[in-house]
Amino acid sequence: MTVQNRIKKFLNWRETSKPHITLNDELYVLLAPFRLPLILTVLTMMLGTFGYIIIDNMTLLDALYQTGITFTTVGFGEMAPISEVGRMFTISLIIFGFLVFSVAIGIIVDVLNRGELFKVMRERRMLYNIARLKQHFVICYHNEFTIQVTKHLRESHIPFVVIDPNENLEELAEKYKYPYFVKAEPHTEVAILKSHLSSAKGIITLADNIADNIATIASVRLYEKEIHRRRPFLIISNAPTITDEEKLLKLGADKVVTPTNIMAQRINAMAVRPDMENLLQEFLYRQDTPLDMEEARVTKTSWLALKKIRDASFREVANVTIIGLRNKDGKFIPMPKGDTIITAGAKLLLIGPSDGIRKARKIIRKTIKPEEMKNV
Repeated sequence: MTVQNRIKKFLNWRETSKPHITLNDELYVLLAPFRLPLILTVLTMMLGTFGYIIIDNMTLLDALYQTGITFTTVGFGEMAPISEVGRMFTISLIIFGFLVFSVAIGIIVDVLNRGELFKVMRERRMLYNIARLKQHFVICYHNEFTIQVTKHLRESHIPFVVIDPNENLEELAEKYKYPYFVKAEPHTEVAILKSHLSSAKGIITLADNIADNIATIASVRLYEKEIHRRRPFLIISNAPTITDEEKLLKLGADKVVTPTNIMAQRINAMAVRPDMENLLQEFLYRQDTPLDMEEARVTKTSWLALKKIRDASFREVANVTIIGLRNKDGKFIPMPKGDTIITAGAKLLLIGPSDGIRKARKIIRKTIKPEEMKNV
């Protein structure tokens, strides 16, 4: 590690994240037509300056100033008496300056009329904003599912980027309040790089057909191997049938939602236990509920590893209750007893107020038992 890197690490210095695709080449192509009038302007200023110095023996500063006010046709007058030859030279300079400005204005109008310059600049600014996101979700394809999913993500203050090849994506993004969007096919390398997937928590692919979801999942898993990501991406997808759900899970999706299956489960719950379903609807499915339910992972460095459930004492400290324990092998223990051992890698199912769950998570992450827990 160099001295510079050590100093940055000591100062906790973080460099500004840059997008993988900056659109600098595209911007350069659009700005290339401005090179000709710029070069002509510089050459004219140099020619006029040396001309006044040679013809009328002006100083360098006076000659530069005289060239400037003449070339721009400002007409402030003469800095010093100008000879007959100098006046002819001034007239030529004015005419040439007018031609240069005419060409420049024509180029500017042509570029602005095409609208490509502002379009690239807006996209470039958005790509830099996307590059600053951390632990965001990349949502593929715009449809009714996307509208509802992004609505809840905004309410939960979770950042996201929407990818869709629709030509009217910018208008759709404004209508449905997508802060960040990328117009491309989600499974392509361009879409993956522009959405800055490398720093994302995961991807949600909601295509209307399973083929698009398969292509997206395969591309994400391949990209995951290319960048040697330590923690795999969380991939959530939708599927029209149970058979398609099984296919997507085998191909690499972590979670697959089947609308017909979800609807059947909800209807059965309403029919068998309507009161319980109303309770869940009231407390767990609403965004503004005071009650929340989440899983918290116990790492091998946590002080809770190999401790008993009763040692957690979340009820007294954070008003949170452990209602389930999922071991590393996937075995789930509902309502675990107080003498149940919490193994490393297990997940605790917590229920309680949102702020209480956040506090419990912080306690779980600590490597030594907190002082506030010792008095319980």
